[in-house]
Amino acid sequence: MIRISEIHLKLDGSEEDLKKQAAARLKVAPEKIKSLKLYKKSIDARRKDDVHFICTVEVDCDLKFLPKDPKITKVEPYRYQLPAGKPRTLRPVVVGFGPAGLFAALILAQAGWRPIVFERGSAVEKRKEEVEHFWKTGKLNPGCNVQFGEGGAGTFSDGKLNTGTKDPRSRKVLEEFAAAGAPPEILYMAKPHIGTDRLPAAVKAIREKILSLGGEVHFDTVLKKIILKKGKVTGVEVQPQDGSSFTLDADRLILAVGHSARDTFEMLYSLGIPMEQKPFSVGARIEHPQRLIDHAQYGKFAGRPNLGAADYKLAVHLENGRGVYTFCMCPGGSVVAAASEPGRLVTNGMSIFARDGENANAALLVGVGPQDFGDDHPLAGMTFQRRLEAAAFRLGGENYHAPAQRVEDFLKRVPTKALGDVKPTYRPGVTLCSLDDCLPDFITNSMRQGILQMNRKLKGFSFPDALLTAVETRSSSPVRMLRTEKFQSPLAEGLFPCGEGAGYAGGIISAAVDGIKCAEQVILGVQ
Repeated sequence: MIRISEIHLKLDGSEEDLKKQAAARLKVAPEKIKSLKLYKKSIDARRKDDVHFICTVEVDCDLKFLPKDPKITKVEPYRYQLPAGKPRTLRPVVVGFGPAGLFAALILAQAGWRPIVFERGSAVEKRKEEVEHFWKTGKLNPGCNVQFGEGGAGTFSDGKLNTGTKDPRSRKVLEEFAAAGAPPEILYMAKPHIGTDRLPAAVKAIREKILSLGGEVHFDTVLKKIILKKGKVTGVEVQPQDGSSFTLDADRLILAVGHSARDTFEMLYSLGIPMEQKPFSVGARIEHPQRLIDHAQYGKFAGRPNLGAADYKLAVHLENGRGVYTFCMCPGGSVVAAASEPGRLVTNGMSIFARDGENANAALLVGVGPQDFGDDHPLAGMTFQRRLEAAAFRLGGENYHAPAQRVEDFLKRVPTKALGDVKPTYRPGVTLCSLDDCLPDFITNSMRQGILQMNRKLKGFSFPDALLTAVETRSSSPVRMLRTEKFQSPLAEGLFPCGEGAGYAGGIISAAVDGIKCAEQVILGVQ
């Protein structure tokens, strides 16, 4: 197969146009190309008068010699190779069924290891009902919500599949999602996404594949304790929804609990599992009219159907040493209630696949670290998160209505009394106020500077009626569980801290890849 990169394609260009350009680059007639498929496609909007696509294609074409062009190479199709290892009598246990746990279990199942999965939340079908009920009524189910349940926190997001990791296993993740019914374009789009409306079906299909290969998945079941003897995992104690508990012998445990399993962090600390504080970020969601973002990014081409809703990614470094950046940008999406504990309020963002909502939203975050937590305890970052979430809950009215403020008012340091052009998408509702009443000064002052500097990069970012909804605290895990080069806890043989909750990932793809790596080590480590 021959791969050709950096082919420029007009917005109304066709596959035939791609074929002609590929043939020209190869110096052959178009009919010499037997087949062509997109490998990567991105939007180049650097020049607003010439917005176009940049494509990489793979073609089947008989050539004795390739043209001398660094952007033309011969490649072998990617194929993931399962590690070889004979299954043992004791089946491996996976705790958590977000992307890390999902793909750890999938690899173990495909290798014939018949994993047993425990997930504190519900199956995705029931979970959708619980989340929608919370958004309508403000009645939280602490065991099943935006953070907990099949698919993890990413199930109620934009379903972004782009990642900074260059690990080839990311292709395995994309291929499994596509095989599970995700849109086929995720295999070639530079910024692939599934959408929160389509992701649940794909997650369910992967679960069914795991079950068909002999795996087990137990929902609504919480890990209460890891049983250790002489520094080795020997079993787990779990608690189903009915309040009973039982123990299961196990000597291989992949711990993929996500960034919000705070009771699990506390349990691990009590057992002496090595962990440390980890920097993360906090702030608020910022909402703009999507049409404003489209015009800022695409100029006169805004609104073209094949471009879709525009996104952005911004970052600035302030003179005070703080970093401010946007995260998890959701074009045409909505801000969502993402609490997982009573009396604490959290926001997040999501988009459906079509991304056709009126508003764009993103997290506007300020980096925080151990110097801000006020304590050297490994869980001090988690305590810091809880303080901010409790303050937001009180300010919102103690009913899961979120504190909200117009950007103009926020910049002027005055409470918001009335909404402007941007209508909030957060449910169950918002309380207009001043965000200075729930966020520390060093956060709000950094956000103000960040907004003004980001406006220089993206015209309209400081739009007066843009809306800030607080608080966003779950950008990543507040702890990192230490592990060896073989992915095991250094003081608990057989325990594999995994994914975002363990501090080793930052999104669906990177978490899934880490799950694959942990599963590989489980298999390879017991040959």
